[in-house]
Amino acid sequence: MEKIPVKAVLLIEEVCKPTSPTPVMFKKLGSTPFRVAQVESIGDAEKYLVNNSLDIILLDLGLTGVDGLDAMRRLQTIASEVPIVLLCEAEDESIAAQAIQEGAQDYLIKGQIDAGELKRALLNASKRKIIEGIKSIEKDRAQFTLDSIGDAVICTDTSGTITFLNPVAERMTGWGREDATGQKMADCARIVDASTRKTILDPMAKAASQNRAGSLPSNCVLIGRDGHEINIEDSVAPIRDGEGAVTGAVIVFRDVSATRALERELTDSAQHDFLTGLPNRMLLNDRIGQAISLAHRQRCHAAVVFLDLDGFKHINDSLGHLIGDKVLQSVAKRLLECVRAPDTVVRQGGDEFIVLLQELKHPQDAIFTVKRLLKTVADVHAIDSHEIRITTSIGVSIYPDNGLDAETLIKNADIAMYYAKKSGSRSYTFFRPEMGLAEDQLVSKGHDLWHTLDWYELKTGSTPTTRPVAEHADD
Repeated sequence: MEKIPVKAVLLIEEVCKPTSPTPVMFKKLGSTPFRVAQVESIGDAEKYLVNNSLDIILLDLGLTGVDGLDAMRRLQTIASEVPIVLLCEAEDESIAAQAIQEGAQDYLIKGQIDAGELKRALLNASKRKIIEGIKSIEKDRAQFTLDSIGDAVICTDTSGTITFLNPVAERMTGWGREDATGQKMADCARIVDASTRKTILDPMAKAASQNRAGSLPSNCVLIGRDGHEINIEDSVAPIRDGEGAVTGAVIVFRDVSATRALERELTDSAQHDFLTGLPNRMLLNDRIGQAISLAHRQRCHAAVVFLDLDGFKHINDSLGHLIGDKVLQSVAKRLLECVRAPDTVVRQGGDEFIVLLQELKHPQDAIFTVKRLLKTVADVHAIDSHEIRITTSIGVSIYPDNGLDAETLIKNADIAMYYAKKSGSRSYTFFRPEMGLAEDQLVSKGHDLWHTLDWYELKTGSTPTTRPVAEHADD
């Protein structure tokens, strides 16, 4: 049988009280696990506590000349780690119950207990105090851990009221622990979808009500107390007590703003031309697809305008690629100035650009913009110390007349552009079905045919009679 260690007990009770034969009960226990010392006043108890170590205090609430609750509080101030068991008269049981609320471990009613019950009460009080001490240490350790981790932590009860924030959560939400405690989660930490700006339903309430862990949807933003926004990722879980009952929920989240910004930067780099900053071919199909959907809904038209700079190779060869790059940047800037907000300017590659025009009531509505494009490119480009003149040739395809998808519209605008180029610089041509038939016949040779025509013109100084007719900017 396990031997119970001897417990040092301080009995604070007036010896002359006939209704509480406490010393007699200790004697009845015989070889007890208690070593009992007795004093008759709180003053004597305080002096005793200064010089002696104790395991249990047994306090009579009916001491003469002192309030029982005040006496207990004085003892707690001196020996907060020592469990206190109370002795009281039956009519003072309400006072004893209040004392339990303030930290006493148990109370015994005089005249209604025997030696065995006294022993059990004292030993149980000692055990509970030890358990409380362990829990306090564990709580302090958990508190230290939560305060030290790099993630934000917020706890709520089952009603969604905040019970705890760690320092990281305080910084991210802008709410101090004292101010936030007792507030509703939604009032201190508003979470919205970054794209739709719709408020995300309280994930902690969901975790508590459904008794299961979860997480926020992707692309969520935390709006702090001062209105600043932080991209976050999180996990949410219910908090359970020792019996498995849900007592609240905890959310752990981190600031991923830098990660999201890097992702956006990488996506933007993949979808935009590094030289001009314009959307590249990766975005082109998507933009044309959107324009087609809009035109279909509104029963209007869209135009794909394909531009190729005339003689750009000569600029690169004579002035160098650095000047050539600056010319492309200048052209890109001017093209953007010629279009409306819904339209898109894309660098197709090399010296080729595509302009997507949306919401055209009639195909002819594209002509005004096309002429502006021709003129603005032809104006002098001041690049470093050079005044550079360059023109462009333009081909145009119209949805739905010349194609029902991005690939067909781009291909037909490209074909029309080459017809315009062979008619002379600074000209434009709208795609016509017969152009597509001619292209199909020459598809195996591709654009090499046009290079042959260029060589022919260079050698002979004349233009082949098969060259198609195009319109010029001044027409």
